[in-house]
Amino acid sequence: MNKDSKIYVAGHRGLVGSAIVRALQGRGFNNLVLKTHQELDLLDQSAVKKFFEQEKPEYVFLAAAKVGGIMANKTFPADFIYSNLTIQTNVIHNAYAHGVKKLLFLGSSCIYPKLCPQPIKEEYLLTSELEPTNKAYSLAKIAGIVMCQSYDEQYGTNFISLMPTNLYGPNDNFDLENSHVLPALIRKFHEAKIAEKPSITLWGIGSARREFLHVNDLADASVFLMNNYNDSSIINIGTGEDITIKELAEKVKATVRYKGAILWDTTKPDGTPRKLLDVNKLHALGWKHSISLDDGITSTYEWYKKNYE
Repeated sequence: MNKDSKIYVAGHRGLVGSAIVRALQGRGFNNLVLKTHQELDLLDQSAVKKFFEQEKPEYVFLAAAKVGGIMANKTFPADFIYSNLTIQTNVIHNAYAHGVKKLLFLGSSCIYPKLCPQPIKEEYLLTSELEPTNKAYSLAKIAGIVMCQSYDEQYGTNFISLMPTNLYGPNDNFDLENSHVLPALIRKFHEAKIAEKPSITLWGIGSARREFLHVNDLADASVFLMNNYNDSSIINIGTGEDITIKELAEKVKATVRYKGAILWDTTKPDGTPRKLLDVNKLHALGWKHSISLDDGITSTYEWYKKNYE
C-alpha cells in the first residue's frame, strides 16, 4: 500500500476495525473510506455493489462481522450465520468485481475443531468437529476463508485470510450478556468493587486455557501482512502464550483492585478446554506481538473507566 492508496475499512467502528484505522492513520495512510452502518448496510447487496462502483477502493480490510461470546452464540445462531455470510459474500464478491488490488479477511480462532491438538496449526482446519456453542459463527467464517481462496484460484485475486486469537482492548463490547470473557470480567469486577459486593460468581471451573491478543497488536499485524503476505492459505495471529480463565480472573481482580471473593458456578460450561494458536508461520515472516497481557488489561481497564460508564 502507498500512503495515498484508497483503503476501505469495513466495520471501522468495531473493536478490530477501529484499531486498524488507528494503525493506518498512525503510519500516514489518510485516504481511508469509512462508512457507518447507517451510511452503508453491508447486508444490502445492491447498496454494497453501488458503494464499490462509486468509491473504487484499492485495498479492503474486512473487519465487519457479527460477534459475541458463548451466550450470544448459543441464543442467536441464525443471526450469526446469516449476518456473517451475507456481509462476507457482498464485500468479497464486489471487491473482485470492482478490481480491488488486495483484500484482507479477518476470521477467528474458533474456526478450528473443538478438540484440536495444541498449539493449533493452520492445517488443522476442518479435521474434526467444531465447538457446538459457536458452530454457526464458525461455519460462516470458514465459508469466508474458502470464498477468498476460491476467488484467488478462479480469478487470480489477492485475498488473504487472518485468524486472530481472542482479542480485547479499546472499543470492546463490555455488555455482560453477550461480550467475550475479558471485557466481561473487567466490567464484573469493576461493578462489584463499586457496589462493595462480597463476592462475584463466574462460569465453569476456570480451568479452560485461552490466549489473548491486544487489538492494537492485531491491527499492527494486519497492516504488516497487507504489505508482506500474498498467500491464500490462512495465517494465525496470536501471542503463542495462554493462561487459564482462573488466572485471568485473578489478574483482572488485581488490576481493578476488587477485594471480594471469586465463586465458580460449576453448572455452567467452560467452552473449549484449550485454544492456543501456533504462530510460527507469523513469526517466520518477521512479526511478533509487543503488548503484554498485564499492560493490556491495565490500559483496557483505564479505557473502560473513561469511556464506558
